[in-house]
Amino acid sequence: MNERTCIVTRETQEPDRLIRFVAGPDGTVVPDLKRKLPGRGCWVGAERTLIEKAVAKNLFSRALKAPVKVPAGLAEMVETLLVSAALGSLGLARKAGAVALGAAKVEAGVRSGKVAAVLHAREASEDGVRKIANARKSTAHVGGPLVPAYKLFSEAEMSLALGATNVIHAAVLDQGPGEAALRRIDALARYRGIVPDREMSSAADAAEDME
Repeated sequence: MNERTCIVTRETQEPDRLIRFVAGPDGTVVPDLKRKLPGRGCWVGAERTLIEKAVAKNLFSRALKAPVKVPAGLAEMVETLLVSAALGSLGLARKAGAVALGAAKVEAGVRSGKVAAVLHAREASEDGVRKIANARKSTAHVGGPLVPAYKLFSEAEMSLALGATNVIHAAVLDQGPGEAALRRIDALARYRGIVPDREMSSAADAAEDME
């Protein structure tokens, strides 16, 4: 369990909430997102601010018990890897039929109760986001799932990952490949310190909106 204790906060967490680091052959600190690289490892909470603190306080050398070299921009490197993992898993989910594209299909999917999460490109218009938010709220009112919405990627990133053009709105469906993609999306959001938008986040909200 000591290997799964964050070297910054000293809190023990599940591996999915942490990022493992090892020293490479040349003594450079390497992020090990898949937790498979050999050698002694140390763990940092999967948040950018915590990795920046670990670098600033020189905690990697102490934890790895070696005079390691920390690459410039380590926190940015980790974010790039997380983005790549999230977009890659989205692409796989799309090929498996677990992603719906386009505002109309996303809205219909939300109302059907089959959507695990909604993705909006950063370029999404307020009107388009609002229409889908209304569908999420209506679904929650009638006892459906509370569908989170994320705005993490650009239109270009989503289009490239999903093999389409002008992707502004997408829905991750509630099935195997979609759930795998959602875990990576959530990890990226958590790393960036972003809380997904959740309509009807509590019973009190629901009661207030029903009045």
